[in-house]
Order: sequence, then structure tokens, then C-alpha cells
Amino acid sequence: MSVNERPTGSRPAWRDVRGYMNGHRHDLARVAGRFHDGYRRVGATPLLTREDWLLNEPLPLDRVTLKWSDQAPSPVVTGEEPEARPALPEDSANYSEAIARHDRPALFENRPCYRLLDVSWPTLSFTGGSYFDGVNVGETAAHELASARLLHEERLPFRSLVGDPTDLSRRVVLPAVSMLTLRQDRTGDMTFVLHWRDPAKVAHAGGLYQVMPVGVFQPISAASSSQDFDLWKGMAREYSEEFLGRSEVYGEAFSYGSWPFYRRMEQVKADGRLRSFVLGLGIDPLTFAADILAVTVIEAEVFDELFEDIVNDNDEGRVVEVAGIPFQADQVSRYVHHEPMQAAGAAVLDLAWQHRQNLTP
Repeated sequence: MSVNERPTGSRPAWRDVRGYMNGHRHDLARVAGRFHDGYRRVGATPLLTREDWLLNEPLPLDRVTLKWSDQAPSPVVTGEEPEARPALPEDSANYSEAIARHDRPALFENRPCYRLLDVSWPTLSFTGGSYFDGVNVGETAAHELASARLLHEERLPFRSLVGDPTDLSRRVVLPAVSMLTLRQDRTGDMTFVLHWRDPAKVAHAGGLYQVMPVGVFQPISAASSSQDFDLWKGMAREYSEEFLGRSEVYGEAFSYGSWPFYRRMEQVKADGRLRSFVLGLGIDPLTFAADILAVTVIEAEVFDELFEDIVNDNDEGRVVEVAGIPFQADQVSRYVHHEPMQAAGAAVLDLAWQHRQNLTP
């Protein structure tokens, strides 16, 4: 359905709007960016940020300090306000319920997550949250914008209610880590792979390219919340799941110390052959999703050993260019400016190119 194909006499059906949204997320993100015109962007990308959220130079991931709080402000906006009703079908109280009833993807579970409270580099402060908390606000705002485009409307009452997208206190903000992975050979040349997120498999950012791996910062289960409160442990699981197609189910007896893949990654990290950095943090203008922008550089021999069995498809979509895309100016520009790339992915690729001299010894 195009913007010019709006139905007459009634609002389009919820599934039609969601289908349009999933097919046009890249364009809608740029439209949403214009709605938030007064906010700082990450480079030339639509990703919203704050001055103190971007780092002047790459920060080693192991120097990031995580702080836990049992006290958190109640969110002002939850996605169940009257302003959200036009973006919901009549039988659903919130957007996650609507997805579950009418457009359930393969991966859709209300798992516990870590809620971001404050960014004061090198410290990030968190409390507890759940996945649907983010869906109920972010996807509602995206749906409202898609519907407005179809109906040629300008009012966005729910988006206006959310207010400042970078205000971490008004809503539950559940950050993901968007990790660009660079394979570096002996000459210093680097390549990367991308992920195409299949809208039939995922609820967020379907139909877009993204760096890989990417994952919402969350524990394996509520019982393992304290053990998993570590950015690198979360990314190790994402590497296993996205690059190797392994399951997200780890079992009650799981421990990182007895996991061979994790032990090997720890070893090459300690040897300096795998180096991870944080570059900043930003907010997607369409869905208000937060992403910690990060990059990992892996020596070619180690990369080929760790990911010898890299998959073409996984539970979230398709791996793009398994053989590697050259980390060069023309390819960076292509995906940052011309391809339907998720805002966070475009931002981290852009930042990594800016900081490329500081990413290698």
C-alpha cells in the first residue's frame, strides 16, 4: 500500500498499516527524524543523540562500568494512554497484545531486560524492565506515524506525548548493543558482514539492514539476571546466535565458564586479537529504540576459527555478504547513505569509519 492508496471513508486496517510500516521503516525513520528536527544526530544518519552520549575516542568495552539501581522512576508514558488508541485494534489494550493477536513474528516473548536510567560515560546505570515495555511505546509511535502518512495527516498525538526521545525517565528504555564486527587481515585491510532483518521473524526493525551482532541487553532468564549483567557476556551470546545460528535457549545449568565458545572468545580477547570498543549511544527516531554503538575488531585467523561455520540464515533474518564487505569509504557511504539501513547500524558504521585509526594497534 502506497501513501497515495489510502482508503476512503475509514481508517486502514491495523494489519495494513503495520504491513506498510514494515515495508517502509527506512523512509519512515527519516520522516520521524524531521519531526524531531531540533535534536542532535549521529553524523549524517537519522539516529538521535545527545552531546555527552558520543565519545571523542573509542572507549574499550571492558572499561564501561555498569551500575544497578533497585529504585527507578515510574514511566510517564506506557503505550496504554488514550493517545495510543488510534494505533491499536479494538481488541488490544497495548501494541504488544496487538502483535501477539494479529501479526505475531517467530520471535516474540516478554523476556526480562535491563532498563537504562542514565548515561555518564564510562558508567551506565540500569534497573529492571521487560521487553514489551519498549514495544508498547516504540511500535505504537511508529504505527501512528505510518498511519498518518497513509491518511495524509500531520497530527501525531502519541509521539507528542512521548516528548523528548532522549529523556530516559519518561518511558522504559531498553537498550540494545549494535556491534559492528570488523575482520582484519595481516595487511590491515578489514571487512564486515551485515544482517537483513526479516519482518516475518522479528517485531523490531524488520526489512532493514543492520550490523551484526545486535541484541537487546537482557539476561537469559530472570534467575540469571545478576550473572548476565555484563555487556560482553550478552554480545558473546549474540555472536553465537547470529553468526553461528545457535539457539537462544541455554538451560538452567548453563554457565559461561563451561561454555567452550565463550572461553575461546575470552582467550583471544585477553591476547589482544579481539578488541571491542564503545563509540556512543543513540535513539532511533521512528521507534525510540536505544542502541549502544560498539565495534569489535578481530584478527582474520581468529575470526575464521571462531566463525568457520558462519550461517547464511538465522532466527532473525539473513546474513549479507558472508565473504565480507570491504571496510572502505565507498562501501561505508553506500550503506550509511543509500541502503535501507537501520539508523543505529548506519550510525555505528559511520562512527567506526571516523575512528578507524584508533580501532587498530
